[in-house]
Amino acid sequence: MIQSADNLDYHTALALLAWQVELGADEAIAAAPVDRYALRDQPKPKRAAQAAPEPQPVPQADPVAEARALAQAAGTLDELCEAVADFTHCELKQGARNTVFADGNPAARIMVIGEAPGRDEDMRGLPFVGRAGQLLDRMFAAIGMDRTAPDSEAALYITNVLPWRPPQNRDPKPDEVAMMLPFLQRHVELADPQVLVLMGNHSCQALLGMRGITRLRGKWAEALGRPALPMFHPAFLLRNPVAKREAWHDLLMLQARLRGGA
Repeated sequence: MIQSADNLDYHTALALLAWQVELGADEAIAAAPVDRYALRDQPKPKRAAQAAPEPQPVPQADPVAEARALAQAAGTLDELCEAVADFTHCELKQGARNTVFADGNPAARIMVIGEAPGRDEDMRGLPFVGRAGQLLDRMFAAIGMDRTAPDSEAALYITNVLPWRPPQNRDPKPDEVAMMLPFLQRHVELADPQVLVLMGNHSCQALLGMRGITRLRGKWAEALGRPALPMFHPAFLLRNPVAKREAWHDLLMLQARLRGGA
């Protein structure tokens, strides 16, 4: 008869346990029988649920701040062109064929600023090359100026507020203009023109903070610390030929300014 564990000393109990392990025992047997079927129906104790770690907020990129930093880091027009082409936050880039940066002579006294590329500009990667661009060339040729002129006195330098074509030529959105504006500001700083010509409502809104080209045109303003002349966009003149008389008046104002007049 096996003695109760209560009557065994430590060494005797340890020896008996070792003997049972050698015999192949793999489970301890209690003094009283255990009903395994009853244990199976009992609910298992639940482990304390561990609180899921709170998700950490992902910092959101500030496209305007990033654009400002990239623009200021550009020391030349070529570097600025590369910075614009590498900028990934503006969704317009996804549907555009080309980045439309500028055309003409960067040393020109006049910098013409339009709103955004159209279909022809997107295909060729140059601003104002469609029907509106051809009219713009004729307008400035009437006062002796040309984007291809090597002489800075007679040359033009042309760009847009946005470097990528909006889908279906829709109007630029405020957030698109805001994130690309630092590049335009730096573009003006690096080109350092004497006069800005703001073509249409969207360029006036971007650089003057005002719309209403019919009211603004023909009046000198100041943008980025430089004289700025709002004018009808050539695309508007194609739709409204009667307004070409006002456009001619504005060109004569520009010519007088460049010659040292009022």
